Amino acid sequence: MRLSVASLRRVVKGDLAIQFVPQQLTSYSGLELLRRYGQRLGLADRLRGAFGGLRSDYGSAQVGLMLLALFFVGGRRLEHLRHVADDPLLTRFCGLARLPTGRTVANWLKQFTQETLAPLVALNQTLVTEALARLQVPRLTIDVDGSVIRTGMKVGWAFRGFNPHHRKDPSYYPLLAHIAQTGHILRLKNRPGNVHDSKQAVPFLRELIDDLRQRLGRRVVLEFRMDAAFFQRAIFRLLAARGCGYAIKVGYWSWLPLKRLAAECRQWDPVAPGVTGHATELVLAQWNLRLRVVLYRKHVAHETRRNFQLDLFTPDDGHYEYSAVATNLPLGLAALWAFACGRGAQEKTFAELKGEFALDVVPTNDYAANSAWQQLSVLAHNLARSFQLDTGAAAPKPRSRKRTYAFLFRSMRTLRFLIVARAGRVTRIDGRNVLRLAHNPATQAWYERITHALAA
Repeated sequence: MRLSVASLRRVVKGDLAIQFVPQQLTSYSGLELLRRYGQRLGLADRLRGAFGGLRSDYGSAQVGLMLLALFFVGGRRLEHLRHVADDPLLTRFCGLARLPTGRTVANWLKQFTQETLAPLVALNQTLVTEALARLQVPRLTIDVDGSVIRTGMKVGWAFRGFNPHHRKDPSYYPLLAHIAQTGHILRLKNRPGNVHDSKQAVPFLRELIDDLRQRLGRRVVLEFRMDAAFFQRAIFRLLAARGCGYAIKVGYWSWLPLKRLAAECRQWDPVAPGVTGHATELVLAQWNLRLRVVLYRKHVAHETRRNFQLDLFTPDDGHYEYSAVATNLPLGLAALWAFACGRGAQEKTFAELKGEFALDVVPTNDYAANSAWQQLSVLAHNLARSFQLDTGAAAPKPRSRKRTYAFLFRSMRTLRFLIVARAGRVTRIDGRNVLRLAHNPATQAWYERITHALAA
């Protein structure tokens, strides 16, 4: 049926008067779906157990749920609480009749110590491993890397470190373990900004591997991807002893013979368009190690800062960027190149953590309090990922040699637009509270599908 042009338009004659009156109106109807999912996981009871050493008149579990809700609706700072304090769905999500002020929450966060933070770290890892167990994945690819979080000048345990864009700013340098197949953050360890990237990596990896083996068994294959900062003797020995696969970048350092091996190589096998490779064996007598190393070179149109090895070759060879990967995986040159390149997908997850879940926000000047904020940020991110997996909102995607996401996830920004940030009214009908939303077939289909999945 053809519609008339006049029926597509409307006349606006004046401004609407704006009034603020007490009503049971909400801007975040989708929080009810997330609340049901948290209830299905027993999230409130688990948080109560994790916060056993903390005190609050509001209840520590309720304060934790409130911060998770703040992340879900897009809040980034503690002062944003006052802008959502009267939303009935947000107060219902955390089980409070009145929300605490930002100062009260900051004082609550400052109760954390390294001892009281450990149960929260364990809870996050438990929820992730349970989600992975439900998926019955045969293989886990874990990317381990650090990420810089800039802070103020008076923040506890924040120091100047390696930050090429803001060299004079103090920072934190947390270490993260990222699950490539699902985008979960399996573990986060906060650190001062002046430490090396591999600082505390060995105990971090040991605890992570032992916990996965205990919960998932040895049937699940574990493989790790790391950059050249983790090219350490202790890390190689740990991964070999635990039976884990690895692909670790190797730097062209002066104490390694990689430049000489690349210069002596006369046969480079094709790997990808513009990329060739050569497999060799690297003997490290000082470490008593023998490693399989694959050298790669990528043809570039002009000289860059990365191809600093060019003085070894004649100008007739053109310009190349050289890299090397140490591995114990049974992969060919092309497959290993794709596998190593897949490590870059974690940067997308880190960007979402900082942009949508306020990981880059430093709410207090206390180190342990800021570490707790990071753990809650990661917990909110992991719950959003598991929510999509368990409700069918994330569809499987074809397998890739890069070992990146195995599902088509929606970012939190998209999820917030589609589900969370939906206006509604809480009314009472026949003695029961009912959430009413404006009629929209697309939103209704989303809500009905998720409600059915949660009830199953």
